Amino acid sequence: MRANRRRPAGTACALLAGLLCVVPTAVPASAATDYGIDIDTSATGPQISDRMYGIFLEDINHAADGGLYAELVQNRSFEYSTADNENYTPMTAWEEVAIGNAPGNAEVVNDDGRLHERNRNYLHLALPADGGEYGVVNSGYSTGITVAEGKKYDFSVWAKAPGNAAAPLTVRLRDAQGEPLAEQLRIETDKGGWTRYTGTLTATSSSTTGRLSVTGSGGGSLSLDMVSLFPRDTFKGRDNGLRADIAEKIAALDPGFARFPGGCLVNTGSHEAYEGPDWPRERSYQWKDTVGPVEERATNHNFWGYNQSYGLGYYEYFQFAEDLGAMPLPVVPALVTGCGEDEATDDPELLQRHIQDTLDLIEFANGPADSEWGGVRAEMGHPEPFGLTHVQVGNEENLPDAFFDRFLRFRDAIEEEYPGITVVGNSGPSSGGTVFERAWDLNREHGVAMVDEHYYNSPEWFLANNDRYDSYDREGPDVYLGEFASQGNRFSNALAEAAYMTGLERNADVVKMASYAPLLAAEWDTQWTPDLIWFDNSTSWGSANYEVQRLFSANTGDRVVPSTATGTPGVGGPITGAVGLSTWNTSAEYDDVRVTSADGETLLADDFSSGADQWSHTTDAGNWAVEDGAYVQTETSGENTMVTAGDSDWNDYDLEVTATKREGAEGFLVGFGVQGTGDYYWWNLGGWNNTQSAVERASDGAKSLVVADDTTVEAGRAYDVRIEVRGREVTLYLDGEEWNSFTAPTPEPFRQVVARDEQTGELMVKVVNAQDEAARTSVDLGSARVEPTAEATVLQADPGARNTAADRPVSPETSTVEGVDSTFTHTFPAHSITFMRLTPQD
Repeated sequence: MRANRRRPAGTACALLAGLLCVVPTAVPASAATDYGIDIDTSATGPQISDRMYGIFLEDINHAADGGLYAELVQNRSFEYSTADNENYTPMTAWEEVAIGNAPGNAEVVNDDGRLHERNRNYLHLALPADGGEYGVVNSGYSTGITVAEGKKYDFSVWAKAPGNAAAPLTVRLRDAQGEPLAEQLRIETDKGGWTRYTGTLTATSSSTTGRLSVTGSGGGSLSLDMVSLFPRDTFKGRDNGLRADIAEKIAALDPGFARFPGGCLVNTGSHEAYEGPDWPRERSYQWKDTVGPVEERATNHNFWGYNQSYGLGYYEYFQFAEDLGAMPLPVVPALVTGCGEDEATDDPELLQRHIQDTLDLIEFANGPADSEWGGVRAEMGHPEPFGLTHVQVGNEENLPDAFFDRFLRFRDAIEEEYPGITVVGNSGPSSGGTVFERAWDLNREHGVAMVDEHYYNSPEWFLANNDRYDSYDREGPDVYLGEFASQGNRFSNALAEAAYMTGLERNADVVKMASYAPLLAAEWDTQWTPDLIWFDNSTSWGSANYEVQRLFSANTGDRVVPSTATGTPGVGGPITGAVGLSTWNTSAEYDDVRVTSADGETLLADDFSSGADQWSHTTDAGNWAVEDGAYVQTETSGENTMVTAGDSDWNDYDLEVTATKREGAEGFLVGFGVQGTGDYYWWNLGGWNNTQSAVERASDGAKSLVVADDTTVEAGRAYDVRIEVRGREVTLYLDGEEWNSFTAPTPEPFRQVVARDEQTGELMVKVVNAQDEAARTSVDLGSARVEPTAEATVLQADPGARNTAADRPVSPETSTVEGVDSTFTHTFPAHSITFMRLTPQD
């Protein structure tokens, strides 16, 4: 265990830095308590890995360029293109500028005079000879370039002056109104070929709307490329480094590992090798494109819709992991796409090239400085190996058999040449379903050492599935929960995730690592929410979820101490709600809807012979009409066109309907337990582009998979659908045959786990109370003797609270609890997460 995860007990008031220190007092145990936690301090539970909690870095939501990567100039090498994004041109973020109304011209050129073949474009300036200046100005990202008064900013540019005389350059930093932000920088270029020029600008005032201009004079022409401005104060003072405030928030998570660089951008796009300036623009992230001098690295179209410069490349990722004290976990493409593309590359030579690239990657990380790729690392400034121990092949592929055929070839080659490397597989993009089950069968069959699971589910799912890993095979593969989140950044989301994480720790003999995802998001442009750390151009802040991840990492412990807790009375009532009909990018028709209570009473009967007056629309999508005695949704677009009928109080009923797909990408959806627009169950028949069928549970708009199989739907065929709801038991029939059944899991708002710090002997009691009422709780430590005071760190907030740039309502407070004994009572506040450290008596 790393030392920075420990904190001496009894320092709570000092930690509050002058804030009021609240000291709650424990009281003797009472039979009137609402909950009980029994801790078996004489027993030994699973060991918790030092790598239990880590980070997953993917360039999504402008996480790298415009975010963690500290470069302040956007499109610094003029590589943007409409081939990448319809809104891009090579001059995106640039404008031409004339000083003194001087004549001139700026043109982006792609020819043999380029700086490097991977760097396709450069800027050619025709300069005025009459004493004026002509050039370009860059607006940075979002509102502009952010600078702080008194701080230094390092400028660099590659330039060539092919004429007979050198052309002087002037560099200016101004705000959006043209006011100076620093004294201008004068650079005398040499005539001849490409040369790198540098200088420093010191900000004379602060601004978030800065503009960087580079102008030339003296007549003739001048070519520019790689126009760059970096803050001097990068994380750890690294050249080509990282934005300090964002990197420091990541470091505060004390991550045990760092997975990079993806994610979808690894296994989507072309897998072809680089072959000169006409290489494919949309390529999967391939590590060899991202190392070496930054001016020789490409700009690549990012899967998430913008461009990435590869200034933050594999060397920088390894270096960041080392700076964090985290185990590096690179992910390489397996040549089976995912993330909605779902295609396996069938090219033996291409596959072999990627296998060799992976072997070369291991040499880059671990090889001696006199090896080919170890030499590249050494030349970049790191002669010592990075100590790579794990490599992940692939990322949530939807074609498990095709993936495994390729995965095994990667693993065999790696194990033959580097037997000490652990090769990590995966189980697809969700927490269940046909892909998940097949992938896990293959992982077990082939003895994969560690399996990466990904899922983004509703808060209700996380509250209801705390026991997910209780039944996993203790002799099977280890689990790495590489991506998880409860689909929101409210404190209620963080509470649900915290409750779930107690189950991860309780199963630490199976779950060895976990990382919330995504990690980073630019407030001004996101492709995915929720996210752990948010930022704009001048500041960054941790979400409510971030505070949970940080506190679990700081209070992990070394070994689980077995404990049990009483449940919450009254949770887990019957499934109640109306019924619904819907479509997803498909036209479908419905007829003969009947809802019958368990005792035979008809609650609803509609053959649509008299219209559809019993049905109401819950969304604006779709076009519903009665046609030839059936209720038809005629559009083949619209992702949820639900109409509903009935009473939200209905329970214990049978729903029958005849459903027919007309045309479109998917099948049809039949809802039950409908409480509102975002709260329902539905049977999704022919979903996911008609590749499988599933029951999904939507809670507050967030959907989670309940059960699934590979059933598909034929267009033009009428299907008899029957759904029986009894309490929380649901049985589903298709054309008279039982399709599946399930018991809806019960969300439990009160969860706990206990761990021990083996160096200090402290017991870490972690309790989540995700409900409106405080939980007065009897805590029984058995025969263990502890000090009468304990340290408690608590996160408590309104469940709807969100942290923002201006407001941080979700932040921990640490206090001292008095009256602690082998048996004591403590009240855990409503909507709270508590980390209580109990110190053993000598």
